[in-house]
Amino acid sequence: MTKFIFVVGGVMSGIGKGVTVASTARILKDYGFKVTAVKIDPYLNVDAGTMNPVEHGEVFVTDDGLETDQDIGNYERFADEDIPKENYMTTGLVYQSVINRERNLDYGGKCVQIIPHVTDEVESRLMRAAKKSKADFVLVEIGGTVGEYENLLFLETGRIMKLKMPGHVLFMLVSYFPIPKMIGEMKTKPTQHAVRSLNSAGIQPDIIIARSEMPLDQARKAKVSIFCNMRPQDIISAPDISSIYEVPVNFEKDNLGKRILEKLNLKSWEKDSRLWGNFVKKIKSSREPVKIGIIGKYFDSGKFTLADSYISVIEAVKHASWSLNRQPEITWLNAESYEKDLTKLEELKNFDGIIVPGGFGKRGVEGKIAAIKYARENNLPFLGLCYGLQLAVVEFARHVCGLKEAHTTEVRPATPYPVICTMTDQIGKIKKKEMGGTMRLGAYDCQLAKESLCAKLYGAKTISERHRHRYEVNNDYVSALVEKGLLVAGKNTKQDLVEIIEIPSHKFFVASQFHPELKSRPLNPHPLFKGFIKAAIV
Repeated sequence: MTKFIFVVGGVMSGIGKGVTVASTARILKDYGFKVTAVKIDPYLNVDAGTMNPVEHGEVFVTDDGLETDQDIGNYERFADEDIPKENYMTTGLVYQSVINRERNLDYGGKCVQIIPHVTDEVESRLMRAAKKSKADFVLVEIGGTVGEYENLLFLETGRIMKLKMPGHVLFMLVSYFPIPKMIGEMKTKPTQHAVRSLNSAGIQPDIIIARSEMPLDQARKAKVSIFCNMRPQDIISAPDISSIYEVPVNFEKDNLGKRILEKLNLKSWEKDSRLWGNFVKKIKSSREPVKIGIIGKYFDSGKFTLADSYISVIEAVKHASWSLNRQPEITWLNAESYEKDLTKLEELKNFDGIIVPGGFGKRGVEGKIAAIKYARENNLPFLGLCYGLQLAVVEFARHVCGLKEAHTTEVRPATPYPVICTMTDQIGKIKKKEMGGTMRLGAYDCQLAKESLCAKLYGAKTISERHRHRYEVNNDYVSALVEKGLLVAGKNTKQDLVEIIEIPSHKFFVASQFHPELKSRPLNPHPLFKGFIKAAIV
């Protein structure tokens, strides 16, 4: 019977529930179990596609086309498994399903209530996720923090499931242990209150993941043990570290895997963590830097820089760099600064390569185009992703093909040279404002040009990659682009859609309409990123 591990947060948000779920999945996989993970977001949004990436982080797209929270990306990277759309739910999605069933008379005229009907809907979704993946373990991350009313519905579902399935459900609390500078001592009281809040929902945590700047000492573990009604060995130390990929190794110092298996009465196990252990060693042994600039606009939130907006791109750069024994040094470059002062483009010569990632809208567009032009003219390795491909085509059309007013219709609908235009099937959706979940989403096949660099990098004729866009290269201009030296390195032949472009005479100038970063894994870096980093260090 499938085991369920619910992971909830205490004290404050942003302390690593997603990484905890991903790391626990890695540990259990190394013990030989089939593992999957589910993310529950307590928002009324039906999916993550309409959420602001500055506030919520990047939108991660699954193979089967669902726009999800960025934590799904971490689950895939750590577990090295594709996560299906069944493994993501929001409050909005759950209520939408219940209301649709009520409208269709599926409840037989009953008074539809939060309990049992909504909690039953959540439970049935978790069961479907377990059945589809045939998992031994389903890890369930409940978004938010204990004590918030928004996630009470999901805590209640977990409580009911533990009552129904004794010995098959376990709760982990990821809680923060602050060390106030003016005091100089690690404080346990916030976690004690978090456990009390969880207790008030009828749940006693089985394991506490203790997040802090430093490892917990035995004195703190003993104190938490007494006041939170649990054994000291069930309190797992999780200090700050330089790389999230070390987290499974750190957890195992306190025997997290064994604690889980013992609590769920799985007495016999063998562990093989050599692959992950060797990967972590490679991270630590890589010394020589490779300097990469990422040019985007989803960075600033007040006085802070939010790397979460491009987390999959960042991780893909890391995977490729470490695989080539290089230590990535990533710098955020704001495209808008180039619009104000073109002389600032000279800073790009300090980098080994630049990336223009995905995005939407007109803000920063001319700055990105200027940076792409600099990379093309100065033989600087360049990788464009989604919007990065579209703007690379605009730049090439303007400055190589002589179409000076070329643009994308997303930014300039009346451009005389719409080298990037709205996809045919998207025109009606935009007019009707059917925006949620209606882009070209998920995995599509791409045929690679035999003579292309990408064909060599992939070592294949046909590939499958994940998409998220409404605009495409206008085929009316492809021949003009090709005549001037642009190579269409990949196409979706069914839709006659340009998927990859290259400049063969350039050191490395590659851009894709899809998002290769979404399929990069620590143990299997993506070929395009690996090719990009290899060009950057040569």
